[in-house]
Amino acid sequence: MRMTTMATMKATWPAWAGRAAVVWSAGYAGGAVVAALCPGYAFGYAAGGTWRGTAAEWTLAAAYALAALLAHVMPRRPGARWPPPAAWGVALLALMSGFGFLFSPAHVLDLLSRNQPPMDWAAWANSGVATLGAVLWACAALAHRRHRLAVCGHCGGHGHRTAVERRTRAGYLAVAGLVPYATLKTAWALGAHVGYNGHKQRPGMDEQYAGDALIRLYDHGVDITAVLALIGMLLALALTLPWGRRLPRWPLLGLGWTGAGALAPFGVYLLVHGTLVWAGVVDNGMEAIDGWVVVVAYGGFSVYGLALGLATRAYQQATRRACAHCPGGATPTTALSSTAS
Repeated sequence: MRMTTMATMKATWPAWAGRAAVVWSAGYAGGAVVAALCPGYAFGYAAGGTWRGTAAEWTLAAAYALAALLAHVMPRRPGARWPPPAAWGVALLALMSGFGFLFSPAHVLDLLSRNQPPMDWAAWANSGVATLGAVLWACAALAHRRHRLAVCGHCGGHGHRTAVERRTRAGYLAVAGLVPYATLKTAWALGAHVGYNGHKQRPGMDEQYAGDALIRLYDHGVDITAVLALIGMLLALALTLPWGRRLPRWPLLGLGWTGAGALAPFGVYLLVHGTLVWAGVVDNGMEAIDGWVVVVAYGGFSVYGLALGLATRAYQQATRRACAHCPGGATPTTALSSTAS
């Protein structure tokens, strides 16, 4: 029964994505109102993950109440061009609220560290709900646009279309985006001080928080974040090269979309912030690190995140089975007819 229900939901998602966005937005807005009316019980609500307090909670409540109204209006304007861009804007707002959830797998490193702040489970759960909302709003935006263009709501009319060349370019670009970071952190672990003008013996390692295992690895020239960057490069190559086709599809898609959603906005922020630091407009609080390090090394996260998203999307299209709702990818269908009525 459960498998049948899940299969039905998957087969009909273009029809119910808009309604789900209404319910989610109204519920999330209601939670923000409760948090605003109950001082001391924020339930993890924060704008952008940092702006907290009653003002942020009321702002989020108003924003998502308007989002619920937007989701209610969208199926009643099936031919309008403006709903999908507005829906993508809400998805981006929800993604910013769920930013911490996408990075939550990194908390496993707490097992190898010390003096870390305690886990805020309310904020973690809230950001998880926000991430779900970002997915629902992205689905609603896709469904509306495809209905307006009179193409298949499930595959967009792509059918069996492959995107090997586009996927290859994006995958290699993603790898290139992480090379400066991995190179710099490895150089620091090996004793170099390029881009660093402080007095610490380990410029890339904070011994107050790093665990003994991480320090031992660093002493032998192995920086754990550089290792994670190499794993990220392997993910991009798995999405790009033929040997990746022998790996399970859904884990690759999950890792690809999660990495893109987490690192693209994070990298853009670091790139903008690093540029301002380099120009002397703001102080980054890391006086010992040159501004170009943040721009070149950390800004590469933005390149990686955006390119990984493109590679993941191309991989998803290239490995998609024949669309049961659009046989052969040649017959466009309108999957939102039920929502417009």
